[in-house]
Amino acid sequence: MKTALLPQLQVFLVVARLRSFSGAARELGVSTTAVSQSVRHLEEQLSVVLLARTTRSVSLTDAGRRLVEGAGPGLGQALAALSEVSAQPGEAVGRLRLSVPRMAVPFLITPVLPTFRERHPRVEVDVVIEDRFVDIVAEGFDAGVRLSEAIERDMVQVRLTDPFRFVVVGAPSYLARHGTPQRPEDLLRHECITFRSETNGALYAWELERGRRTWRVPVRGGVVTNDLHLPVALAQEGLGLAYAFEPVVAERLRTGQLVRVLEPYAPTVPGFFLYFPSRAQRSTPLRLFVEAARELAAKTV
Repeated sequence: MKTALLPQLQVFLVVARLRSFSGAARELGVSTTAVSQSVRHLEEQLSVVLLARTTRSVSLTDAGRRLVEGAGPGLGQALAALSEVSAQPGEAVGRLRLSVPRMAVPFLITPVLPTFRERHPRVEVDVVIEDRFVDIVAEGFDAGVRLSEAIERDMVQVRLTDPFRFVVVGAPSYLARHGTPQRPEDLLRHECITFRSETNGALYAWELERGRRTWRVPVRGGVVTNDLHLPVALAQEGLGLAYAFEPVVAERLRTGQLVRVLEPYAPTVPGFFLYFPSRAQRSTPLRLFVEAARELAAKTV
């Protein structure tokens, strides 16, 4: 009986990933009613509630979460294996779903995908851009890209870039009006363009370091955003100081549109890593993407 539930399981996993019955219906090419009936049949056969439904949202119950974590990767590998069997010798087919932060896109995704797609045209790549911390297993991703300190210890990590720094920057016009901070605590007296985390809604404290000492400065200002690029653009216009990924502002620094401040306190982070659960290593699309990313991504940072 359990093997007869595989079609319903596949539908459930799509609903769980999208958190939407209508979205799953569009992706699967069926009606919303058919999706709802399929999930209801699976719940009846298993005698558990897998999804908590309201008029506005769909969320996983504890049983639903366990089913996603246990069955999702295995079913994905089985479907990928069926696709590979039908491929021509040496041809890769399948689907690759990646979770990527915005600041990594121009350095890791834009330069890699054209070459990857040219080499492997039958691999569909689904790139989800968001800055919150994502449980890639529970949400149906094959892999994610993050800074290494944000990655769970049980994940396989593949380095994509060299280490880099985060720097505090400001426009010459702003510094002429307000002066240049000399110590981390001076930032508390400056207009700082702040970032709000998509994960927990908290304002991000700027992290600085010098030698073995570290600071987390609770900066404030008149502009708050959840976008990592807007602060740089506003800092260039003289609205305040910004905390930036150094490669993003390299050209503005070179032309003098922005100036580094507190440079002796600029922290170095290990760089971007691709990460995935160990059981996902058998995925041919993921293995090929790792090869392409290692070859191409680091050249741009």
